[in-house]
Amino acid sequence: MLERIYPLLENALYIIPPLLVAMVLHEVAHAYIAYRLGDPTAKNLNRLNLNPIVHIDPIWTLLVPGLLILSSSPFVFGAAKPVPVDPRYFKDPRRGMMWVAIAGPIINFILAIISALLFFLAILVVPEDFYLAKLIFTWLVYSVMINLVLGLFNLLPIPPLDGGRIMVGILPLKLAIKYAQIERFGFILVIALIYFKVPEMFLGPVLDWVQKMLFLIASNGIPA
Repeated sequence: MLERIYPLLENALYIIPPLLVAMVLHEVAHAYIAYRLGDPTAKNLNRLNLNPIVHIDPIWTLLVPGLLILSSSPFVFGAAKPVPVDPRYFKDPRRGMMWVAIAGPIINFILAIISALLFFLAILVVPEDFYLAKLIFTWLVYSVMINLVLGLFNLLPIPPLDGGRIMVGILPLKLAIKYAQIERFGFILVIALIYFKVPEMFLGPVLDWVQKMLFLIASNGIPA
């Protein structure tokens, strides 16, 4: 029994910290841009807060990634509790929601770049025999991968994902109103995509290439 539990606990140790950072900062980015555009809703509800506890959603933060980790899925996805946004505070509600939506994936891509740079630096300065070396390297690799997954997955043009809200902000008004109505089925569509492993189909090649590059650098050092 312990032989089966230990790998799961080890995977959780490697995945959960970078996953929490990615999800929390994703939602804080939404809240911050909404606040800067004039909506105090998230700030008043203490969502401009880096404390992971205030951002935990029982299903998307705990159940979904937990099941994916337990099933040893190569694709780990999760989300924090959605940030409440009141578009009535925005001068242009539709465009305001678009900018709030864009902020989440952007912060994930920034975190992926920072994690990759820190990984390169760690290869240079952290000795391989350092007792926390494996943990540091693995956290940084997972941080790159998880932030890429969250950023790219959220850009899918399905409301209520960020990509869906971006589409509503871009489309002509009449078409945007019709497109926004997809949101009532959005949750079911997202679950169906995950169930049928659609994200793995289009994210898999990108993540495989990134992972190979990271391990190539780890094995041979940074190429000249």
